[in-house]
Amino acid sequence: MTVAVVATIEDVRRDVARARQAGLIIGLVPTMGALHEGHTSLIRAARTETEFVVVSIFVNPAQFGPQEDFSRYPRDLEQDLAICSEAGVNLVFCPETAVIYPPGFRTYVEVHEFQDTLEGASRPGHFRGVATVVLKLFHIVGPDIAYFGQKDAQQARIIQQMIRDLDLAVHLRICPIVREADGLAWSSRNRYLDPVRRRHATALFRALQEVRELFEAGERDAERLRHAMVAKIETTPGAVLDYAVIVDADTLQPVSRIEREVLAALAVRFGATRLIDNLKLSAR
Repeated sequence: MTVAVVATIEDVRRDVARARQAGLIIGLVPTMGALHEGHTSLIRAARTETEFVVVSIFVNPAQFGPQEDFSRYPRDLEQDLAICSEAGVNLVFCPETAVIYPPGFRTYVEVHEFQDTLEGASRPGHFRGVATVVLKLFHIVGPDIAYFGQKDAQQARIIQQMIRDLDLAVHLRICPIVREADGLAWSSRNRYLDPVRRRHATALFRALQEVRELFEAGERDAERLRHAMVAKIETTPGAVLDYAVIVDADTLQPVSRIEREVLAALAVRFGATRLIDNLKLSAR
């Protein structure tokens, strides 16, 4: 199967309109390319649950800060299209920056409070860029269901809130984290790691495993669980902790004791590469 590729809003809307006229359910998997097994798991979910799967490939400049890796973010469109074709994607939307942000663009979306903590505190403006491009993709494609990964848990929560607040007619599907054989969560940034840092990067997964084990043994004190994450990272060569937190899964605010569903989340740098991971825990 050779996947259809379009670069304009008009072409996307034309092809999606044809699918909808045929009575097909539309699924959207938004990506920034550099596709890996995490992305293909989203595509597989979309293929199972919908009948016309659209994948967007757009490295969104609005979600990168001035000191971040926009220029070096991995790009391999040929490989991405091969993956989409193999996975049974119906349509790939691959716009240029000027299509999404034409000259004179001045409108941005913000989800206050949720956008300012965790990743937002470390990457100011990041979620403004994410929410804006996702809303644009929803309007351009008009999907029935949109697919996102649990690895970007704060992003998923922000999009969920945006859908709710703006009464968007799209259902959000958050799919489980997909991991490499040694537990490292799949990420396009993993390819930046040299062999030594790649080996040490499993510390994120091991820190979360330790939290899970303590929780399953009965620990409910959030600070003790957080300290276990911090200790694991601090004893890992080359690892620089950005944050390690236990927050309410709904409000993203810190908790002192686990009495409902929480998110254990952390961000760690290995050289210039910044990795994130998380785990949900529920006391119910």
